[in-house]
Amino acid sequence: MRQFLLFASVIGVGLLFISRLFYLQVFTSNEHNLFEDNAIRKVYDYPKRGFVYDRNGELLVANQPSYDVMVIPREVEPLDTLEFCSLLKIDKAQFIKTYNKAYKYSPRLPSVFVAHLSKEDYAVLQEKMRKFDGFYIQKRSLRKYQTTIGANVLGDIGEVNNRDIRKDSYYKMGDLKGKQGVEAAYEDTLRGVKGIKFIQKDRFNRNIGPYKDGKLDTIPKQGKDITITIDAKLQAYGELLMQNKRGGVIAIEPSTGEILAMVAAPTYDPNILVGRGRSKNFTKLFNDSIAKPLFNRSLQGVYEPGSPFKLMNALIGLQEGVLTPDESVTCYAGYKYGNRFMKCHCYIGKRNNMISGIQESCNAYFATAYRKILDKSGSASEGIDVWSNHAKSFGLGNFLGYDLKVGQKGRIPNRDYYKKIYPRTFYSTYTISNAIGQGEVATTPIQLANMIAAIANRGYYYTPHIIKSIEGETLPEKFTTPKYTTIDKIHFEPVIEGMHQVYKNGTAKWVQVKNIDICGKTGTVENFAIIDSVKTQLTDHSIFVAFAPKYNPKIAIAVFVENGYWGSRFAGKIASLMIEKHIKGKITRTDLERWLLKHGLEKEYAKPYSGKPFNINDKTIVHPVDDFEFERLNKLLQQLHSPKN
Repeated sequence: MRQFLLFASVIGVGLLFISRLFYLQVFTSNEHNLFEDNAIRKVYDYPKRGFVYDRNGELLVANQPSYDVMVIPREVEPLDTLEFCSLLKIDKAQFIKTYNKAYKYSPRLPSVFVAHLSKEDYAVLQEKMRKFDGFYIQKRSLRKYQTTIGANVLGDIGEVNNRDIRKDSYYKMGDLKGKQGVEAAYEDTLRGVKGIKFIQKDRFNRNIGPYKDGKLDTIPKQGKDITITIDAKLQAYGELLMQNKRGGVIAIEPSTGEILAMVAAPTYDPNILVGRGRSKNFTKLFNDSIAKPLFNRSLQGVYEPGSPFKLMNALIGLQEGVLTPDESVTCYAGYKYGNRFMKCHCYIGKRNNMISGIQESCNAYFATAYRKILDKSGSASEGIDVWSNHAKSFGLGNFLGYDLKVGQKGRIPNRDYYKKIYPRTFYSTYTISNAIGQGEVATTPIQLANMIAAIANRGYYYTPHIIKSIEGETLPEKFTTPKYTTIDKIHFEPVIEGMHQVYKNGTAKWVQVKNIDICGKTGTVENFAIIDSVKTQLTDHSIFVAFAPKYNPKIAIAVFVENGYWGSRFAGKIASLMIEKHIKGKITRTDLERWLLKHGLEKEYAKPYSGKPFNINDKTIVHPVDDFEFERLNKLLQQLHSPKN
């Protein structure tokens, strides 16, 4: 029995050794284990990122060669630190800090020591790299912007952080990825696939040639090119008109949901976030807490929509059967409810139906309409849910589902929202400010543009998106499938006619464009800020929404200019010019152009920070820029209008 146990033990141990050897030879000879093998050096071959084109085929983003100095800390030998730092244009403190960071990441894996060497620096350094053991140069591509516009659209690429590496094993320390805009949204498409070479090392840590004659090496796969929906010329024009102003502009093609322009002002040249200056420039932009150039106001700015929201209340009133287009309301220069009074610009005794109510932006008409909607069932709590659901069917109060990574939900209140404020019950007069797009209603510029696109389409919209095509792929179905609102098609015509009359005879008659039937709505929104712990009223915001032409619309647009006084003063002019630029390709309202270039709002934005007490009644109606700035902008304008462009 003992002999049998001894024999069985010997056989078992033998089988165990054979199994282990078999496992080591067969199952561990794969790529994963090569990464764990200290005798094998891994050299990555980075692919070129895909190019980015505008909707008309204009190249916006390409690539340029870049060189990184890499370090493998455990292979570093004593070196002339001063010489090395001089070649890299860094100081010794930076050398020590970067080396320690690389060692902490991994003593045996490569890390980026100095990124983005220029061709000139690379040429000088390459000749002397043999003197610095543990360091080598790795070639990769950096972005090369063929334009100075669209920073908030295009985004940028930057070095990955630890969270990126943990989330996606594709990335290694020092890799680059899209951080904002299109670069971030379509990172997986644009980045391609890295290639890799495995180099065998001897016991003295010297390279002795490709591992297994390079049979396991892979070549890089270039990223796919993409075409975005932006019209570069319209984008450039919008950015120019928004110079010396703050706000957002979104233009959408109603028939497709394609974003034609997305302006966030102030903006910056995307080229400053490329190369070795990226970190310094990004920090400067990030720390600008007043102008906030990195804040995409078109997608992230949440504002009360003001009078453009009256269009929504008109549509809901028609759908709920509490209004007819011909029913009129008498305005007494405002609307009285309880002991409060909502002012209006109409004269006392003015009678408005739906079309003239939109044309004149009558607060009394829309306050009456709003109360009828909420009080239809006899319970404002039930009515507010009906009202809220209709508004949300236009994409308001939630993320729209577009393909860029930043945004805000906005706010369309419902019964649950008001329960927190009025635990027992509430009446329609408690929320009357919603009638004119103020109070608890809040939207983003892209939501307003989408709402107008849905009105232009008479009841449906396509999810706004920035991608037009991807090399070898089809667009996601969510961008090509229409979404229908809860408003019947028949109810849109009187509202659209009211918008048309805004241009013909109403609040935007001074900014109409010849031979284009534009439908629009002005908006003026009260603006408050906390200054020295006190809620202070600042200068009103200027809002304008529009689409054109009236039939078979080609563009829907929302313009929001912070502290712009009233709707047609700044926003209306910008909207009209961008509509004309898109539809005609040329500008006839050069008077509006000149006015917008000549007038900025920087002095307005400086008021709360001037150190002087802010007085809402102290309005500087004219904010002319200096002659030098005007000439600069005028030259840019002439370049944009040049036949070559």
